[in-house]
Amino acid sequence: MVWLWRVLWRNWVPAARLGGTDGACRSAGLAVSLSARYYSTKTAPHIPGMEYQDAICTLNTLQTNASALEQVRRERGRPELQLHAMRAFLNRAGITVEELDHLNIIHVTGTKGKGSTCAFTEQVLRSYGFRTGFYSSPHLVQVRERIRINGQPIGKELFTKYFWQVYGRLDETKEAHGGTMPAYFRFLTILAFHVFLQEKVDLAVIEVGIGGAYDCTNIIRSPWVCGISSLGIDHTQILGDTIEQIAWQKGGIFKPGVPAFTVRQPEDAMAVLRDRAKEIQCPLRVCPELDDYQVDCGLLRLGLAGQHQRANASLALQLSHSWLQRRCLPDKGFPADSVDGSSVLQAASFKPSPIMVKGLADTEWPGRNQTLKHGAVTYFLDGAHTMRSMQACVQWFRETAAQHERSASGPVCRVLLFNATGERDSAAMFKLLLPCQFDFAVFCPNITEAIASCNADQQNFNVSLENMLTRCLDNERSWRLHQGGEEHGDDGRLLILPRLPEKRADTLVFPCILSALQWITQNRDPTLDRAVPPVKPGLKDKAAPLRQAAHIHVLVTGSLHLVGGVLKHLDPASSK
Repeated sequence: MVWLWRVLWRNWVPAARLGGTDGACRSAGLAVSLSARYYSTKTAPHIPGMEYQDAICTLNTLQTNASALEQVRRERGRPELQLHAMRAFLNRAGITVEELDHLNIIHVTGTKGKGSTCAFTEQVLRSYGFRTGFYSSPHLVQVRERIRINGQPIGKELFTKYFWQVYGRLDETKEAHGGTMPAYFRFLTILAFHVFLQEKVDLAVIEVGIGGAYDCTNIIRSPWVCGISSLGIDHTQILGDTIEQIAWQKGGIFKPGVPAFTVRQPEDAMAVLRDRAKEIQCPLRVCPELDDYQVDCGLLRLGLAGQHQRANASLALQLSHSWLQRRCLPDKGFPADSVDGSSVLQAASFKPSPIMVKGLADTEWPGRNQTLKHGAVTYFLDGAHTMRSMQACVQWFRETAAQHERSASGPVCRVLLFNATGERDSAAMFKLLLPCQFDFAVFCPNITEAIASCNADQQNFNVSLENMLTRCLDNERSWRLHQGGEEHGDDGRLLILPRLPEKRADTLVFPCILSALQWITQNRDPTLDRAVPPVKPGLKDKAAPLRQAAHIHVLVTGSLHLVGGVLKHLDPASSK
């Protein structure tokens, strides 16, 4: 398998242009980590144009390595240690748990739709004039997207200043704590809390990272309201492999007396949430359908596409309404029977204010059911990476692409650009994607480009280059197997598999996102770099359908990191 990677890399990328990225960033990170001792709570060193990149490179040193993995294994046996460790890191950073009570937090978890729910909620409350903080993950292009003030990623200067304040305090105290530093996500969570406290936000919308009960965001002890979006199977190595186990983890964000809302869930999951709410003495209610809200303008219009967003919008309305009630009517509480545990009550629908209606319509959340038209090329971007989210993605793509094709001036060529990481079941997702009738299925790792440039925001040291391409090659083989036809087995023998009735897509693997996009678009997207690197012989002939089509439709899915890498090239301003 390694030799295939080397052949692919040599065919697309000039050897002289390889190898600078990791070295440059690691050198910068080393220099800055050494200087951090002397800058501690000050801003970054004054090296023109380098302060932000230095901070990001130093942040990347906190990505999971061998010692951090060993720490995770120890904590997994005793999960309560995770929150104990988070509390210790928080104190070392100079923040108390009591201070977090002043952030008036809305805490949201779920498997699918928690980020969109947070985006709707933040936009609605910001529309009322409140100063909002919003912490989410992962980022698409730049890490500072994870920490937002009034809907905008904090600026590079602000990120740099607050980064060194927090990093410096942790670095100065690590010798007294066995040399430990928080891992990547823990650090960013602490940084977000610090930013929101320093910037004096009126409220903070906090999206859970993974699970809920032992997620580091669950250090929050007194949120104003909690929400659980749609549940499904994901992160099974951490959360368990049944819907009941996952629901138990998600319900861990419930707090005594704090109102909580959820969308309709599978029966087994709802039973667990009900029991968790009873155990914790948390009033839990199920959101109504979006059509049940009384509005003067007919159906509520949402800024995010896709039918599944309607449940997320209803959850956001309940979270916003509950928060506003507590803000404006602090003595108004929930009836006592909402915590008796005999059933989960239905949340009441209400008439959304004009501000709420406008907030839902104005919501933006890049990389989720997003459509971008660049001349003859239309991109459909969705970071779906679970079975349920992929089902929603396929439904959205088929409906939206069909609308575009009805108004097309000529033949349309459909292309899938896909990658999946971690424990994702690519084969199961391919079964959902095959009926979309793609002409090409293109696979590439989450590497933006194969040239020497320090793009520290999108570096991932947790997986090797070889493993990333091996996964792409496996995905490409799996796609061909699911299409049917001739295929070689692991022992080299020729297999004849049944053909599916759907169109068979040609398959290709590229070493980076830019080379994949350049080949797919055939110089028909003016925003892309036209300096196409050398390609493997024969690909020019294979691309004839792309050149002859009046329009090219590209579905980018399987990984939010892949979507982020594509957006970096399609929207250069996102990297500034």
